[in-house]
Amino acid sequence: MSDVLQAPFVWFGGKSRAAPPIWPRLGEVANYVEPFAGSLAVLLGSPRISTHETVNDLDGFICNAWRAIAQRPDEVAQHADWPVNECDLHARHAWLVGQRDTLTHRLEGDPDFCDAKIAGWWLWGIASWIGSGWCSGKGPWHVEDGLLVKADRGNAGQGVNRKRPHLGNAGQGVNRKRPHLGNAQGVNRQLEACDGPPTLEWMRELSDRLRRVRVCCGDWKRVCGPSPTTKLGMTAVVLDPPYSEGERDMDLYSCDSGTVAADVRAWAIAHGDDPLMRIVLCGYDSEHSMHNGWECVEWKANGGYASQGDGSNDNAERETLWFSPHCLRPGADIPKQLGLGL
Repeated sequence: MSDVLQAPFVWFGGKSRAAPPIWPRLGEVANYVEPFAGSLAVLLGSPRISTHETVNDLDGFICNAWRAIAQRPDEVAQHADWPVNECDLHARHAWLVGQRDTLTHRLEGDPDFCDAKIAGWWLWGIASWIGSGWCSGKGPWHVEDGLLVKADRGNAGQGVNRKRPHLGNAGQGVNRKRPHLGNAQGVNRQLEACDGPPTLEWMRELSDRLRRVRVCCGDWKRVCGPSPTTKLGMTAVVLDPPYSEGERDMDLYSCDSGTVAADVRAWAIAHGDDPLMRIVLCGYDSEHSMHNGWECVEWKANGGYASQGDGSNDNAERETLWFSPHCLRPGADIPKQLGLGL
């Protein structure tokens, strides 16, 4: 298996470039917890495997993808391996949105449940999709009697007048876009651009790495209590919540109240002095102000979805990591530090 594995999808705010400055400060820990799984860039960038590893996400599609890759990699690869086809993109998108509620309930109720077809189609679609909004359920298009139709304005609620219209009382729908055509041929093409192995081998390598990782689906606080953290020994907690309201497009995340970042910051401050915790808080430079004892380090992101457009992303320069007082402090290799907030 390669030293550093990559997620089979692009994720806004992914932390692959943040993993190198994070792990020297976490060191060897018995327990690793990632409450906002996303693309699992930090976990996959780890130089070692902790005795206990738990990841969580509120989005059922993300949790299902990781569970299915871990348990049924061959089936996921089969469903993900498909050329870009605009009609298939719309049809599968609408079908996937219709699975969201039951999928999430089953993931929450059964820690071993996963659906390889949903995982493969979701991965294929996100590789073919342009920008944000994939499977968010926010849009005017929906299926009636086997046809993809646009909601009638009189029955769709106020959302139809917005830039990214919400279907309101007409049910969940999708935004209709053309597929990504720059270099996209589904997951295979995305992988080739990363100089990775063929899809099946790639999924099997990810499966091997994730075999003992516990994937939870639900609110982030469920994996931050004593039982999944300090009761298992020295614990590293990597907090990568959605960016604060006003810092990004509110339709970017399909499951987000808009206040999560502030709640996470409060939790981090409350637990930062625990000697059995090494906490990392991720965000933009102006989002969080931590008390003395926290180390503040800036880093530059890849640019996320901006790489699908003109390649520009001013926010990539604002990415910041805050390390709690009990994180390790490597010497000469510390990147440029910013001033500590009070």
